[in-house]
Amino acid sequence: MDRIVKSLTDAFAADQGISSLEESTQFEAFVATATLSSVFDDEFNPLDFVIGAGGDLGIDVAAIMVNGDLLLDAADVDLAVRASRQLDVKFILVQAKRPESFQAAVFTEVADNLRHLFKDDRLRYPANPDIVNLKEAIKSVYSDISKFGGGLPSIEFRYVTTGTPGDALLEEKRQAAAAVLDATNYFSAATVEAVGARQLRDQYQAATAAVSASFTMDKRLTLPRMPGVTQAFIGVMSASNLVELLTDASGGIRKALFFDNVRDFQDFNSVNLEILASLHDPVRRNQFSVLNNGITIVTRELTLAGDDLSLKDFQIVNGCQTCHVLFHAKEQLTDDVNVSVRIIQSHDEDVIAGITAATNRQTAVTDDDLAAREHFHKDLEALFTTFPSGEELYYERRSKQYAEHDIERTRIVTRSQLIRTFASMFLDEPARAGRYVRELKEARAPQLFNPEQNPLAYYTSAAAYYRIEWLLRNKRIDRSYSPARYQLLAAIKLRVLGDGPLPKGNRKSKVECDKILKVIWDVQAAEELVRGLLPIIDAVVAEETPGQPLTRDTVRTRSFTDKLKAKVLALPPLPEREE
Repeated sequence: MDRIVKSLTDAFAADQGISSLEESTQFEAFVATATLSSVFDDEFNPLDFVIGAGGDLGIDVAAIMVNGDLLLDAADVDLAVRASRQLDVKFILVQAKRPESFQAAVFTEVADNLRHLFKDDRLRYPANPDIVNLKEAIKSVYSDISKFGGGLPSIEFRYVTTGTPGDALLEEKRQAAAAVLDATNYFSAATVEAVGARQLRDQYQAATAAVSASFTMDKRLTLPRMPGVTQAFIGVMSASNLVELLTDASGGIRKALFFDNVRDFQDFNSVNLEILASLHDPVRRNQFSVLNNGITIVTRELTLAGDDLSLKDFQIVNGCQTCHVLFHAKEQLTDDVNVSVRIIQSHDEDVIAGITAATNRQTAVTDDDLAAREHFHKDLEALFTTFPSGEELYYERRSKQYAEHDIERTRIVTRSQLIRTFASMFLDEPARAGRYVRELKEARAPQLFNPEQNPLAYYTSAAAYYRIEWLLRNKRIDRSYSPARYQLLAAIKLRVLGDGPLPKGNRKSKVECDKILKVIWDVQAAEELVRGLLPIIDAVVAEETPGQPLTRDTVRTRSFTDKLKAKVLALPPLPEREE
């Protein structure tokens, strides 16, 4: 393996807590991070997308982008497809090998395998469960082609080694593989790449950098000085230039730019259809900058050189709907379409929260929504930093806000992950937590990030999840239990606290949370607790799917949760531990 890539992989493995895994798996996870981060700005577990393990059809890493969400599980993909009126889909598939050389035959073999995977009704070649899952996900994507208003899905296949591409035969085979995929007529675009050591290093460095962008804005007005604001501008920019800012390296929309928005993209509802219609009207599209409220960007770093602006660590705090519609209609945009833009540089979190709240007042958003979005998340971020060494976790309110900090990646908790852990442990939703997170967010919106809740409960669920992952990564419990992570979270709560919700009031709920944390941060006690729950998991699996192994589908049912709950509550009380 290339020495520099080997060094980066070793550091990555230590950062991810996977140094105990096989070197090949570490490298595949490293490649997954470098590759998938180019299409997805949020944090994710790269091992969730590593599938190479015999019977993999030459695919070591796989992911499906559905309307900006990074997915792989067939059930998640199916939910996302059914929930969307229009679909923007990208398949990302990778073969990752450590040698410092390329084998041209790989392109021929994998292209044939992919043609079979997408076109044939049944798998003819031996396939592992992950490939079977991928096949089911593909079927879901193409289940209703009327939703591909913007074109068929695209596909990217990357053959990654630590060598240097450039061989004439390799290039010939690469082009032939792209032609094979294109000839299936299943894709709007088929990209096949040979990625060597240098490009892989560049991709990884980009993956670990804070969100940034550069663009030109010659029509602007500098706003006067104001407290808490370093500098601010208001003006217009070309809609095409805005779309470039919104577009990631692979051509998808950068969903992470909208984390601070009160509302996610609402699909093509009546308002968004009206925005889209205005872009197709030759008169109204020229008036777009005055007919539309535009967007507001808040950035922590801003560099101005003439008319060129460079932003770093920024968010689009208002204008999510406008941005998504413009991105969807990017092929129809003309030079006459402009967008009103406000750009505000500030390091004051109270000012940023106020901007987000104020710019969303014109939408149908309640004060409670705004408070939950701003103040509660800010309290969570602050709380997570108050714990002593060894117990510290970091709540990532903004995409990649800790990208340039020397922090173990496994201790960074994203908003989506926190929704899953809290709902599993304290809302009795471990089955739904393992599925498409948007479904959980919508179903449990009133009970998530409620200002009346104790923020400590969110930290507690994240700490318990961290411990389960630590036990899995360090092979203290078998990785075959990985699909049951969220069910284990629910079981830990039941085992330590019993049934019922957390008591109201910060003082009473703190007492209960501290009982869980006392066990979780004691490595021996936590391992004993989790190991004691594994036979319960096995027993429920045996009842739910006799003779079958534990799978993701097994644990994603209400029946599994109910049986697990009954068996855990039937256990004798935990023995008292000495102080």
